[in-house]
Amino acid sequence: MNGPVPASRRNAGLGRLIGVALAVFVLTFSLVPLYRIACEKVFGVRLERGPGQAAKTAAGSTVTRTVRVEFDGGVNSKLPWTFHPAQLTMEVVPGELNEALYFAQNRSDHALVGSAVPSVAPARASGYFSKTECFCFTAQTLQAGERRDMPVRFIVDPDLPADVKTITLSYTFYKNDALSAQLVTASAASFAPAAP
Repeated sequence: MNGPVPASRRNAGLGRLIGVALAVFVLTFSLVPLYRIACEKVFGVRLERGPGQAAKTAAGSTVTRTVRVEFDGGVNSKLPWTFHPAQLTMEVVPGELNEALYFAQNRSDHALVGSAVPSVAPARASGYFSKTECFCFTAQTLQAGERRDMPVRFIVDPDLPADVKTITLSYTFYKNDALSAQLVTASAASFAPAAP
């Protein structure tokens, strides 16, 4: 037989319902900072934060911070390539996606594989400099005499310390001996006469 629900059970059920409502309320408000972190830190999308992000001039225009990025490139003596940036400097706005171009040419009479090693100076700026696309992510193969443009896309984090005004992005290309040897072996095998 069903009788009336005791008051203690009703109060326990009401307490759970209030607890769930409170948890949903807290979760809803915590989603805003989590969304901002996901957009800015993980996906590199810069969200406006109001007047704190940029100073307003007397004329009402927005003054945005810029950082000077200098580009440098070189080749290890074992690799007969020419390699240098297409431009030496660029003024960038932190938080925005930028693209710089490097130029490479294989000056030898055979195909070679090179691997680029990047560095960022000053060292404390390296954590605020993110490459989203770069020729340094994979080994590069250039045929004899081949020339190629090599783009790098990057973002300077808006949280870069204010006293860092210039960042230098430098690459050194090294001969990838193992992959170059594989190229020679593959090339020799393709030119070998077929067995009768």
